[in-house]
Amino acid sequence: MTEARLRTFVALADAGSVRAAARRLYVTESAVSAAVAALTRDLGVPLVQRVGRGVRLTPAGTVYAGYARQVLGLLEEGRAAARGAADPGHGPLRLAAVTTAADQILPELLASFRARWPGVELTLEVGPRRQVWSSLAAHEADLVLAGRPPAEVAATVLARRPNELVVVGAPGVADGFALARTPWVMREPGSGTRASADAYLAEREAAPPRLVLGSNGAVIAGAAAGLGVALMSRDAVGAELDAGRLVVIDAPGMPLDRPWHAVAGAAPTATTLLFVRHLLDAPGWRPARPARPARAGSTATPTAAPG
Repeated sequence: MTEARLRTFVALADAGSVRAAARRLYVTESAVSAAVAALTRDLGVPLVQRVGRGVRLTPAGTVYAGYARQVLGLLEEGRAAARGAADPGHGPLRLAAVTTAADQILPELLASFRARWPGVELTLEVGPRRQVWSSLAAHEADLVLAGRPPAEVAATVLARRPNELVVVGAPGVADGFALARTPWVMREPGSGTRASADAYLAEREAAPPRLVLGSNGAVIAGAAAGLGVALMSRDAVGAELDAGRLVVIDAPGMPLDRPWHAVAGAAPTATTLLFVRHLLDAPGWRPARPARPARAGSTATPTAAPG
Protein backbone atom coordinates (compact mmCIF):
# COMPACT_ATOMS: atom_id res chain seq x y z
CA MET A 1 0.00 0.00 0.00
CA THR A 2 2.30 2.72 -1.30
CA GLU A 3 1.86 6.48 -1.46
CA ALA A 4 1.81 6.30 -5.26
CA ARG A 5 -1.07 3.82 -5.19
CA LEU A 6 -3.03 6.00 -2.78
CA ARG A 7 -2.49 9.06 -4.99
CA THR A 8 -3.63 7.10 -8.03
CA PHE A 9 -6.78 5.93 -6.29
CA VAL A 10 -7.63 9.43 -5.04
CA ALA A 11 -7.08 10.80 -8.56
CA LEU A 12 -9.49 8.16 -9.89
CA ALA A 13 -12.04 9.07 -7.22
CA ASP A 14 -11.76 12.77 -8.06
CA ALA A 15 -11.60 12.43 -11.85
CA GLY A 16 -14.34 9.84 -12.22
CA SER A 17 -12.66 7.68 -14.85
CA VAL A 18 -9.44 5.77 -15.45
CA ARG A 19 -8.67 7.86 -18.52
CA ALA A 20 -9.14 11.17 -16.72
CA ALA A 21 -7.05 9.98 -13.75
CA ALA A 22 -4.25 8.87 -16.10
CA ARG A 23 -4.24 12.28 -17.77
CA ARG A 24 -4.14 14.03 -14.44
CA LEU A 25 -1.20 11.94 -13.25
CA TYR A 26 0.63 11.79 -16.60
CA VAL A 27 0.69 7.98 -16.55
CA THR A 28 -0.88 5.27 -18.66
CA GLU A 29 -4.40 3.97 -18.11
CA SER A 30 -2.97 0.52 -17.44
CA ALA A 31 -0.86 2.00 -14.62
CA VAL A 32 -3.98 3.43 -13.00
CA SER A 33 -5.83 0.14 -13.29
CA ALA A 34 -2.87 -1.79 -11.88
CA ALA A 35 -2.56 0.52 -8.86
CA VAL A 36 -6.27 0.22 -8.03
CA ALA A 37 -6.15 -3.55 -8.50
CA ALA A 38 -3.21 -3.76 -6.10
CA LEU A 39 -5.07 -1.73 -3.46
CA THR A 40 -8.11 -3.95 -3.92
CA ARG A 41 -5.98 -7.05 -3.26
CA ASP A 42 -4.43 -5.44 -0.18
CA LEU A 43 -7.81 -4.54 1.30
CA GLY A 44 -9.70 -7.62 0.19
CA VAL A 45 -12.80 -5.65 -0.84
CA PRO A 46 -13.80 -4.17 -4.23
CA LEU A 47 -13.08 -0.44 -4.49
CA VAL A 48 -14.50 0.22 -7.97
CA GLN A 49 -17.11 -1.33 -10.25
CA ARG A 50 -17.66 -1.18 -13.98
CA VAL A 51 -20.43 1.09 -15.25
CA GLY A 52 -20.66 0.98 -19.04
CA ARG A 53 -17.25 1.98 -20.34
CA GLY A 54 -16.29 3.67 -17.11
CA VAL A 55 -15.97 2.88 -13.41
CA ARG A 56 -17.39 4.24 -10.21
CA LEU A 57 -16.47 3.76 -6.59
CA THR A 58 -18.19 1.11 -4.55
CA PRO A 59 -19.47 2.08 -1.10
CA ALA A 60 -16.23 0.64 0.31
CA GLY A 61 -14.24 2.66 -2.23
CA THR A 62 -16.02 5.87 -1.29
CA VAL A 63 -15.21 5.34 2.39
CA TYR A 64 -11.62 4.40 1.65
CA ALA A 65 -11.09 7.45 -0.58
CA GLY A 66 -11.82 9.71 2.39
CA TYR A 67 -9.19 7.99 4.51
CA ALA A 68 -6.72 7.97 1.61
CA ARG A 69 -7.05 11.76 1.29
CA GLN A 70 -6.34 12.18 4.97
CA VAL A 71 -3.30 9.89 4.82
CA LEU A 72 -1.90 11.79 1.84
CA GLY A 73 -2.66 15.09 3.52
CA LEU A 74 -0.84 13.98 6.68
CA LEU A 75 2.18 12.95 4.63
CA GLU A 76 2.28 16.40 3.01
CA GLU A 77 1.75 18.04 6.39
CA GLY A 78 4.60 16.00 7.85
CA ARG A 79 6.93 17.08 5.04
CA ALA A 80 5.88 20.69 5.53
CA ALA A 81 6.44 20.47 9.29
CA ALA A 82 9.88 18.93 8.91
CA ARG A 83 11.05 21.40 6.27
CA GLY A 84 9.57 24.33 8.17
CA ALA A 85 11.23 23.25 11.40
CA ALA A 86 14.59 23.13 9.63
CA ASP A 87 14.14 26.54 7.97
CA PRO A 88 10.75 28.29 8.37
CA GLY A 89 11.62 30.90 5.74
CA HIS A 90 12.01 28.22 3.08
CA GLY A 91 9.22 25.82 4.07
CA PRO A 92 5.95 25.16 2.24
CA LEU A 93 2.72 26.90 3.18
CA ARG A 94 -0.67 25.71 1.87
CA LEU A 95 -3.27 28.44 2.34
CA ALA A 96 -7.00 28.03 1.78
CA ALA A 97 -9.46 30.92 1.84
CA VAL A 98 -13.11 31.59 1.17
CA THR A 99 -13.79 33.81 -1.82
CA THR A 100 -14.39 37.08 0.03
CA ALA A 101 -11.23 36.69 2.10
CA ALA A 102 -9.23 35.84 -1.02
CA ASP A 103 -10.62 38.86 -2.88
CA GLN A 104 -10.49 41.47 -0.15
CA ILE A 105 -7.99 40.46 2.54
CA LEU A 106 -5.28 38.28 1.05
CA PRO A 107 -3.84 40.19 -1.94
CA GLU A 108 -1.93 42.82 0.06
CA LEU A 109 -1.03 40.30 2.76
CA LEU A 110 0.39 37.86 0.23
CA ALA A 111 2.32 40.56 -1.61
CA SER A 112 3.97 41.86 1.55
CA PHE A 113 4.63 38.35 2.86
CA ARG A 114 6.28 37.27 -0.41
CA ALA A 115 8.42 40.40 -0.36
CA ARG A 116 9.54 39.61 3.19
CA TRP A 117 9.86 35.83 2.86
CA PRO A 118 10.50 35.06 -0.83
CA GLY A 119 11.78 31.56 -0.03
CA VAL A 120 8.45 30.25 1.29
CA GLU A 121 6.74 27.87 -1.16
CA LEU A 122 3.26 29.34 -1.11
CA THR A 123 0.11 27.84 -2.61
CA LEU A 124 -3.45 29.13 -2.32
CA GLU A 125 -6.77 27.32 -2.67
CA VAL A 126 -9.88 29.49 -3.00
CA GLY A 127 -13.34 28.03 -2.61
CA PRO A 128 -16.61 28.06 -0.67
CA ARG A 129 -16.75 27.51 3.06
CA ARG A 130 -17.40 23.78 2.86
CA GLN A 131 -14.42 23.21 0.57
CA VAL A 132 -11.82 25.07 2.62
CA TRP A 133 -12.83 23.43 5.91
CA SER A 134 -12.78 20.03 4.20
CA SER A 135 -9.23 20.78 3.07
CA LEU A 136 -8.18 21.56 6.64
CA ALA A 137 -9.88 18.43 7.99
CA ALA A 138 -8.13 16.30 5.35
CA HIS A 139 -4.74 17.89 6.17
CA GLU A 140 -4.63 19.40 2.66
CA ALA A 141 -4.28 22.97 3.96
CA ASP A 142 -1.98 24.39 6.64
CA LEU A 143 -3.99 27.56 7.30
CA VAL A 144 -7.55 28.61 6.47
CA LEU A 145 -8.86 32.17 6.32
CA ALA A 146 -12.62 32.07 6.67
CA GLY A 147 -15.39 32.55 9.17
CA ARG A 148 -15.87 30.48 12.29
CA PRO A 149 -14.68 26.86 11.97
CA PRO A 150 -17.34 24.13 12.10
CA ALA A 151 -17.68 22.18 15.33
CA GLU A 152 -16.61 18.91 13.72
CA VAL A 153 -13.26 20.25 12.49
CA ALA A 154 -10.28 19.95 14.85
CA ALA A 155 -8.96 23.49 14.59
CA THR A 156 -6.53 25.89 16.23
CA VAL A 157 -7.73 29.48 15.92
CA LEU A 158 -4.59 31.62 15.74
CA ALA A 159 -5.95 35.09 14.92
CA ARG A 160 -9.17 36.99 14.37
CA ARG A 161 -10.18 40.11 12.49
CA PRO A 162 -13.50 42.01 12.74
CA ASN A 163 -15.91 41.49 9.85
CA GLU A 164 -19.34 43.06 9.56
CA LEU A 165 -22.04 41.71 7.28
CA VAL A 166 -24.39 44.44 6.07
CA VAL A 167 -27.40 44.58 3.78
CA VAL A 168 -26.63 46.77 0.77
CA GLY A 169 -28.53 47.91 -2.28
CA ALA A 170 -28.61 50.57 -4.94
CA PRO A 171 -29.96 53.90 -3.61
CA GLY A 172 -33.26 53.51 -5.46
CA VAL A 173 -33.80 49.99 -4.13
CA ALA A 174 -32.84 51.05 -0.63
CA ASP A 175 -35.49 53.76 -0.62
CA GLY A 176 -38.26 51.20 -1.07
CA PHE A 177 -36.74 48.35 0.95
CA ALA A 178 -39.17 45.92 2.58
CA LEU A 179 -37.76 42.80 4.20
CA ALA A 180 -40.44 40.44 2.92
CA ARG A 181 -40.87 41.90 -0.58
CA THR A 182 -37.60 43.34 -1.87
CA PRO A 183 -35.65 40.75 -3.94
CA TRP A 184 -32.38 39.43 -2.53
CA VAL A 185 -29.31 38.72 -4.66
CA MET A 186 -27.37 35.78 -3.22
CA ARG A 187 -24.36 33.54 -3.61
CA GLU A 188 -24.75 29.84 -4.36
CA PRO A 189 -25.44 27.28 -1.58
CA GLY A 190 -22.25 26.45 0.31
CA SER A 191 -21.14 30.06 0.60
CA GLY A 192 -20.77 31.43 4.11
CA THR A 193 -22.60 34.66 3.28
CA ARG A 194 -25.40 32.64 1.66
CA ALA A 195 -25.77 30.59 4.83
CA SER A 196 -25.87 33.77 6.91
CA ALA A 197 -28.48 35.34 4.62
CA ASP A 198 -30.67 32.22 4.70
CA ALA A 199 -30.46 32.05 8.49
CA TYR A 200 -31.19 35.77 8.84
CA LEU A 201 -34.32 35.57 6.69
CA ALA A 202 -35.50 32.34 8.33
CA GLU A 203 -35.19 33.86 11.82
CA ARG A 204 -37.50 36.67 10.68
CA GLU A 205 -39.86 34.33 8.81
CA ALA A 206 -39.28 36.36 5.63
CA ALA A 207 -39.39 34.75 2.19
CA PRO A 208 -38.55 37.47 -0.36
CA PRO A 209 -37.78 36.65 -4.02
CA ARG A 210 -34.21 35.41 -4.49
CA LEU A 211 -31.79 35.59 -7.40
CA VAL A 212 -28.74 33.32 -7.15
CA LEU A 213 -25.50 34.49 -8.78
CA GLY A 214 -22.22 32.63 -8.87
CA SER A 215 -19.63 34.93 -7.35
CA ASN A 216 -19.12 37.87 -5.02
CA GLY A 217 -18.42 40.11 -7.99
CA ALA A 218 -21.67 39.11 -9.69
CA VAL A 219 -23.68 39.64 -6.50
CA ILE A 220 -22.17 43.09 -5.94
CA ALA A 221 -22.70 44.08 -9.57
CA GLY A 222 -26.28 42.79 -9.48
CA ALA A 223 -27.08 44.74 -6.33
CA ALA A 224 -25.50 47.91 -7.78
CA ALA A 225 -27.58 47.44 -10.94
CA GLY A 226 -30.79 47.39 -8.88
CA LEU A 227 -31.58 43.66 -9.07
CA GLY A 228 -32.13 43.53 -5.33
CA VAL A 229 -30.38 43.82 -2.00
CA ALA A 230 -27.50 41.63 -0.83
CA LEU A 231 -25.93 40.58 2.44
CA MET A 232 -22.21 41.22 2.04
CA SER A 233 -19.08 41.74 4.06
CA ARG A 234 -18.40 45.44 4.44
CA ASP A 235 -14.85 44.63 3.32
CA ALA A 236 -16.20 43.45 -0.03
CA VAL A 237 -18.28 46.53 -0.88
CA GLY A 238 -16.11 49.36 0.42
CA ALA A 239 -15.40 50.80 -3.05
CA GLU A 240 -19.08 50.69 -4.05
CA LEU A 241 -20.14 52.37 -0.80
CA ASP A 242 -17.53 55.11 -1.22
CA ALA A 243 -18.66 55.72 -4.82
CA GLY A 244 -22.36 55.79 -3.87
CA ARG A 245 -23.27 52.86 -6.13
CA LEU A 246 -24.42 50.97 -3.04
CA VAL A 247 -25.71 52.14 0.32
CA VAL A 248 -26.05 50.29 3.63
CA ILE A 249 -29.69 49.54 4.40
CA ASP A 250 -30.96 49.88 7.96
CA ALA A 251 -32.36 46.36 8.07
CA PRO A 252 -33.53 44.91 11.42
CA GLY A 253 -30.81 43.14 13.37
CA MET A 254 -28.00 44.51 11.22
CA PRO A 255 -25.03 44.55 11.02
CA LEU A 256 -24.05 40.96 11.78
CA ASP A 257 -20.73 40.32 13.50
CA ARG A 258 -18.94 37.51 11.62
CA PRO A 259 -15.21 37.81 12.37
CA TRP A 260 -12.55 36.43 10.06
CA HIS A 261 -10.53 33.60 11.56
CA ALA A 262 -7.04 32.37 10.72
CA VAL A 263 -7.24 28.68 11.55
CA ALA A 264 -4.67 25.87 11.49
CA GLY A 265 -4.88 22.23 12.46
CA ALA A 266 -3.92 20.84 15.85
CA ALA A 267 -0.16 21.31 15.28
CA PRO A 268 0.63 24.38 13.14
CA THR A 269 3.92 24.22 11.26
CA ALA A 270 6.71 26.73 11.87
CA THR A 271 6.13 28.26 8.42
CA THR A 272 2.42 28.59 9.20
CA LEU A 273 3.24 30.48 12.39
CA LEU A 274 5.64 32.66 10.41
CA PHE A 275 2.74 33.73 8.18
CA VAL A 276 0.48 34.32 11.19
CA ARG A 277 3.10 36.59 12.75
CA HIS A 278 3.06 38.58 9.53
CA LEU A 279 -0.75 38.56 9.54
CA LEU A 280 -0.82 40.03 13.03
CA ASP A 281 1.14 43.04 11.80
CA ALA A 282 -1.74 43.91 9.43
CA PRO A 283 -4.50 46.30 10.53
CA GLY A 284 -7.37 44.75 12.44
CA TRP A 285 -5.88 41.32 13.17
CA ARG A 286 -5.53 40.23 16.78
CA PRO A 287 -4.22 37.01 18.36
CA ALA A 288 -6.84 34.51 19.41
CA ARG A 289 -7.31 34.38 23.14
CA PRO A 290 -5.62 31.19 24.42
CA ALA A 291 -8.20 30.67 27.15
CA ARG A 292 -11.04 30.33 24.66
CA PRO A 293 -10.09 28.02 21.77
CA ALA A 294 -13.06 27.94 19.40
CA ARG A 295 -12.82 24.26 18.53
CA ALA A 296 -11.10 21.02 19.36
CA GLY A 297 -7.32 21.13 19.21
CA SER A 298 -4.62 23.07 20.94
CA THR A 299 -4.24 26.82 20.71
CA ALA A 300 -0.79 27.76 19.44
CA THR A 301 0.98 31.02 20.13
CA PRO A 302 1.85 32.79 16.85
CA THR A 303 4.51 34.97 18.45
CA ALA A 304 6.52 31.81 19.20
CA ALA A 305 7.25 31.27 15.51
CA PRO A 306 10.89 31.41 14.52
CA GLY A 307 11.81 34.23 12.30
